[in-house]
Amino acid sequence: MHTFKQFLAENKNTHMEHLEDSILNHGVNGTRDAINFLRSLRDMLAGTAKSKVNVSVKWDGAPAIFCGTDPSDGKFFVAKKGIFNKNPMVYKTNADIDADTKGKDSLNSKLKLALAEFPKLGIKGVVQGDFLYDKSDLKVVDIEGEPHITFHPNTIVYAVPKNSELGKQILGSKVGVVWHTVYRGSSFEEMSASFGEEIASNLKSPKQIWSVDASYKDISGTANFTKKETEALNKILSAAGKHFRTIRRETLDGIALEPDTLAKTKVFVNSKIRAGERIKNPKAFVRDLQNYITRYYKSEEDKRKSEKGKATQRGKRDATLEYFKKTKPAQLVAVFELYNMIIDAKHMVIAKLDKAKQVGTLLKTADGYQVTSQEGFVAIDKMGKNAVKLIDRLEFSQANFSDKYIKGWEK
Repeated sequence: MHTFKQFLAENKNTHMEHLEDSILNHGVNGTRDAINFLRSLRDMLAGTAKSKVNVSVKWDGAPAIFCGTDPSDGKFFVAKKGIFNKNPMVYKTNADIDADTKGKDSLNSKLKLALAEFPKLGIKGVVQGDFLYDKSDLKVVDIEGEPHITFHPNTIVYAVPKNSELGKQILGSKVGVVWHTVYRGSSFEEMSASFGEEIASNLKSPKQIWSVDASYKDISGTANFTKKETEALNKILSAAGKHFRTIRRETLDGIALEPDTLAKTKVFVNSKIRAGERIKNPKAFVRDLQNYITRYYKSEEDKRKSEKGKATQRGKRDATLEYFKKTKPAQLVAVFELYNMIIDAKHMVIAKLDKAKQVGTLLKTADGYQVTSQEGFVAIDKMGKNAVKLIDRLEFSQANFSDKYIKGWEK
């Protein structure tokens, strides 16, 4: 059972993991899971899936919001991630919200709006979603000669033609929210998380709330692989499967077995992504990764004044680099070649899934708007208990960290 406590331990300091990072996080089992996720998505998009594949759209909303009925007293509440605290922080009155968020005008007002409006949805149990907008966030913007309703909660600007049925629905609402996770249990501590369920479609639909599911729907029928595209993806997945079998178990499992090695590897990968770089040369990447680890601990050593403190950092360096020293160079390179294959396959899936979007996605610049993809998607296992992100990390990371694009909180 994936308990609320385990969910907390895995997520309170991190976000949902990227598909390709399953290789680093879970070795052989994670690699197998990543390939199987991609095979299932291929079958879904090729129309050959034997069973339903759960996929959710990753909306770029903010803030995250939890709400529903407190099982301890039956009262409606809203909450931020403070629901994960040892003593869960939930808000049942405006006074509760003021006590925690006074002075944070936007957050304060959004939580109060949620507390006033979301009981009208008839939520059973506890659900989690992302705030998309309140009435003051909606803007009418001319895009390519047509008026659009836009909202800009975070990095991505969402746009819907003003005169469309959806545009009229959004313009007539007070608040927008997207739901993605259900929690069940007799107490907060014992609740289990379930991803990919239909939530909004099972709620009431008051006009003042635009409440939608994150679950993926190809209403237009445009997101289907052609025979040629399916063959191209098959080629990558077949190569990945063969490459997987050439890597020793201790090589794949070894990164995750040493927490500092795993952490430093992921930090280095993320530094490359923020710089707009892929792992173009796995051999050079492995070398540069080891140099980065050495430099990191040398910097930490230099900060210590005592010899004991310096020795501790050298010991950490040696423990972190031990994996690289005991693993054959060709095997190390093979891990990141496989990592690249998973990314290539993932990008093919993302590009096809993105064609089904019903709401336009843009980035705002000082000169206007630039079309972009969805933030990404979430692939969910058959049990609905485990989920991974499918994101074009180079595209979205550059948008998220670049000064070129205006973010929702900078408006």
